Amino acid sequence: MALVKISEILGGDCTDKQVSVRGWVYRKRQGKELIFLVVRDATGVIQCTVKKANATAWAEAEKLTIESSLTLEGVAKPDTRAPGGYEIAAEAVSIIGLAEVFPIAKDKSEEFIRDMRHLWLRSRKMNVVMDVRAKVLEYSREYFRKTCFTEVSPPMFISAAVEGGSTLFGLKYFDQTLYLTQSSQLYLEILIYSLENVYCIAPSFRAEKSRTIRHLTEYWHMEAEWPFADMNDLMKFEEGLMEHICKRTAEDCQKEFAELGADISKLAQVQVPFPRITYAEAIDRLKAKNSALKWGDDLGYEDEKLLAEEFGKPFFVYDYPKAIKAFYCKTRRDQPEIALSVDMMVPRIGEISTGGQREEDKDQLIQRMKEQELKPEDYEWYLDLRRYGTVPHVGFGMGVERLLVWMLDLDNIIDAIPFPRTTRRFYP
Repeated sequence: MALVKISEILGGDCTDKQVSVRGWVYRKRQGKELIFLVVRDATGVIQCTVKKANATAWAEAEKLTIESSLTLEGVAKPDTRAPGGYEIAAEAVSIIGLAEVFPIAKDKSEEFIRDMRHLWLRSRKMNVVMDVRAKVLEYSREYFRKTCFTEVSPPMFISAAVEGGSTLFGLKYFDQTLYLTQSSQLYLEILIYSLENVYCIAPSFRAEKSRTIRHLTEYWHMEAEWPFADMNDLMKFEEGLMEHICKRTAEDCQKEFAELGADISKLAQVQVPFPRITYAEAIDRLKAKNSALKWGDDLGYEDEKLLAEEFGKPFFVYDYPKAIKAFYCKTRRDQPEIALSVDMMVPRIGEISTGGQREEDKDQLIQRMKEQELKPEDYEWYLDLRRYGTVPHVGFGMGVERLLVWMLDLDNIIDAIPFPRTTRRFYP
């Protein structure tokens, strides 16, 4: 008998055929003459019925508990009353692993469920979110390949800060101290001199004590760097990437969005070019709601959310004050107080990516390091990139989980990653 995936049955490929499915018991309800089993595998859930007249199958089905693993054989038939519109009339049930009483029930608190993450990942919600996450990464790589980028593998252990030192995780590395990377940017910059257009999708770590729906201490970063480019090239690439991801997701993930109750229409509406405003224009817009805000202040989460509500779709804020941006940001030669930096923002989340033009002049870079009280000798290899064949170049980093929170209308970023790490949560 053919072993099939549940999605094949729900797709109508196995109607009135003998099938075998393998998975776990998702729900169970027992009557006098029928036992209803809802069985799940990685691709979906299907209702199965076991008749009392089939003594052998009935005896096995009676033993089954929630989350027991099993193989079930029978005939797949259409049934409008069943979830998904199909049902298996079971003829044989074989228990693989009989589960103890499953600890997660409807009356359990959100905190309890978060503590049971290793089991909650089996839920339909998390199954669907992780499936969409995988597809978003696939569509991202599609766009990078289409635009002639090479995927590379930067290190996670680093010897000097990429962003501010206050958010570094230090660790003992044999007999010295190293850090977990905040960003792969500096290492990607090395590779543009060989491969030119490069990107990575890798973890980054920030020791931020923020407790918002958009903060994780370990998150996945989609980062790219490329030479012979300016700020306009950067924003055009980013909006093209975002449009491609949203378009492909809207085309291919309609069932997943429907199951999650997420608004897929906003993805279909994402089109280039995106609106662009300067940081100065953003401050002017926000002053009506926050009179204390002034030029030079860093935009906080609430500021970014308010700004994003005005646009209702992805947009760019660019030309930030130099003082609030990292040492590697190039500044305008005619306005040295302005950094060539840009953030992409979306509703509810605010900033989901940060990028900009990198300082390619060695002397200017050293000066910026000293302004931020960094030691140039700690970055000798980085300065070498400016000594030997320096070029104008740009890059950005986009948070994968923040993107998913916006796309899927998730309540919290911890549901956008399998094993969330926050200031309070690191189990399992």
